[in-house]
Amino acid sequence: MFPLLSKPRRTAVRKPAPPETRTLDVAGRLMPLTIKQHDRATRITLRIEPGGRALKMTVPKGLAQREVNAFLDRHQGWLLTKLAKFSVDNTLHDGGEILLRGIKHRIEHTGSLRGLTEAVMVGDRHVLKVSGLPEHLGRRIATFLKKEARSDLERLAHFHARSIKAPIKSISMKDTRSRWGSCSSEGNLSFSWRVVMAPPPVIDYLAAHEVAHLKEMNHGPHFWALCEKLCPHMEDAKSWLKRYGSQLHAIDFD
Repeated sequence: MFPLLSKPRRTAVRKPAPPETRTLDVAGRLMPLTIKQHDRATRITLRIEPGGRALKMTVPKGLAQREVNAFLDRHQGWLLTKLAKFSVDNTLHDGGEILLRGIKHRIEHTGSLRGLTEAVMVGDRHVLKVSGLPEHLGRRIATFLKKEARSDLERLAHFHARSIKAPIKSISMKDTRSRWGSCSSEGNLSFSWRVVMAPPPVIDYLAAHEVAHLKEMNHGPHFWALCEKLCPHMEDAKSWLKRYGSQLHAIDFD
């Protein structure tokens, strides 16, 4: 008789600790904070999410709470300085303003439950007329901007793609915060519709940037050379996005 062989024990895989969420008071400004432990982290990192709406912190695994709290206390001044460039109130309202292709438009709620959202000239002022319920104002503006963004970006992307004989499979509009656009190896392009609030040369640059990836799936010298060939004003557009892009992300359409 052979002795019964016991089944080998499975080594339990320890799941990473779930992120901690809390609210941090920065000089009276309440900021959502996510704290994530990471096995490979050797130091604490703190960053402001695009748009200045939230904070994200990465800490070494097992770091004591007192160390986390002490770090946050030491960086109150830094946070205050960085958050100062973001408006505290980023909601949209009747009489407020919204950018469309780099031009400020005064928001005018028409009071009508039905009707199109449209950009018009009233005298010498640019006005965005918005119908529907007042509580849906932001969403109706977002829908309008998505439509305008699709119109601009589809036209520009196809124009640039034809110039380098690169086929586009699809174009989609998204509300991404970590990037302004993307290009897959299959030729699928996606763009953040918020870019339609930027000046036309910036919109053109974003279209050219993603189209250039149809030929160069990297950010090497050949990619940037092609991108600049498609968009000679590339450097100015990049500078604009770097300086003002976070303000576009900060606008709350909900």
